[in-house]
Amino acid sequence: MKIENHPDFVVLEDEKDDIIDFASFIERQVPSKYKGQNVVLNLLQYDSLELPHLLQFLKTSTLHRKAKQSFVIVNDSIDVDEVPFEMIVVPTLQEAGDIIEMEEIERDLGF
Repeated sequence: MKIENHPDFVVLEDEKDDIIDFASFIERQVPSKYKGQNVVLNLLQYDSLELPHLLQFLKTSTLHRKAKQSFVIVNDSIDVDEVPFEMIVVPTLQEAGDIIEMEEIERDLGF
């Protein structure tokens, strides 16, 4: 897994090209190693990502967001109309950073 630290979030990226294995790995790693951090999953390498693959990250996303931290997935091949409202999927890393910034502001304001 590639890890890229930013001031307000950490970007995690799969190196093995196996989305199911990566989802399982993320489910184990995020709650312990990235507790208290905003997380961005860079899935841009998956140019044919489908909803069943995306749903592998739903549990981790839900738990991380309940802990008042952002969990944003970056992929530009999935149809955003298919994405469950519980998940945030954006097409670029820039937009992921923008979403985290907005969510941080909302949390600071008590939303």
